[in-house]
Amino acid sequence: MTTSSRLPFVPVPVAAELASVNAALTAMPHPDPATPEGLALLRGSTFAPPVPLELTPVEMTFPGPTAELRARVFQPDGPVRAVLLNLHGGGFCIGAPEDDDWFCDLVARRCRVAVVSTQYRLAPEHPFPAGFDDCIAAARWLAADGPALFGTDRLLVGGGSAGGYYAAQVLLWLRSVGLADRVVAANLLFGVYDLSRTPSQRAATPDTLVLNSGRIRAFFRNAFPGRSPEELRDARYSPLYADLSGLPPALFTVGDLDPMLDDSLFMAARWRAAGSACELDVWPDCVHGFTNLAPETGRVAWERMCSWLTGQLDAAGL
Repeated sequence: MTTSSRLPFVPVPVAAELASVNAALTAMPHPDPATPEGLALLRGSTFAPPVPLELTPVEMTFPGPTAELRARVFQPDGPVRAVLLNLHGGGFCIGAPEDDDWFCDLVARRCRVAVVSTQYRLAPEHPFPAGFDDCIAAARWLAADGPALFGTDRLLVGGGSAGGYYAAQVLLWLRSVGLADRVVAANLLFGVYDLSRTPSQRAATPDTLVLNSGRIRAFFRNAFPGRSPEELRDARYSPLYADLSGLPPALFTVGDLDPMLDDSLFMAARWRAAGSACELDVWPDCVHGFTNLAPETGRVAWERMCSWLTGQLDAAGL
């Protein structure tokens, strides 16, 4: 059953934080990822909130399609219940595994899982399918070596923004190779699932916070150059158009100020219509990427995800 959390779910003190964060975002410069200078500025920024970690991440590598790729691993003491493959965001063009350290640390401790946050190649230097191939390589590595490395063959898959897109694609790939039964649940944050652009994407303006209209166009053109909207409606590119049957329970998280709002609304509806269980949390007054931009609101959202993932692990008897 699909549910929607609204204002009562967000504590009142957090509402003031959201207003402050959104006002600050309005005044901030918006580098253009369509230009080399703008892309360099964005890549030089950090998207990790300044929150101290309790676990010490361990760096590992795994075989990619063309070279070794980097993985950042958070593991609690004692046996783990599953391994979470986490895929960072960044519009296919920016970002790094470190961006999600706060969540990786929290979910590893709260859910008693190993969290593996992996690198993938970035556009425009490496357009699609390079990043996608790297994410599949990470899933293949964990499916093969995860039991020996972490003591369990059970998987969770998640990611935010472009990472949400790649997480959905990884889930479809795992199903295609007969590994869907090893996936306990999916945690999908403000992902883009229709590259031909949903109504909320098309409604974005130059003044839209975080993901304005120009940034959306630039990110997509960098990552998927030369492809028409009709081509991008193919399920190979846009998971919204895929057969979504036989997929694990999923939690969709998105803010109501996010141009990717419809992507989560539509994907959750199609997920449920295909017979796959899902829940949908729409967070009021929240922009794209709010979990890392507003620390107190982000903490409440991360706690909700941890609680949901723990419930899925409990239901699976892990």
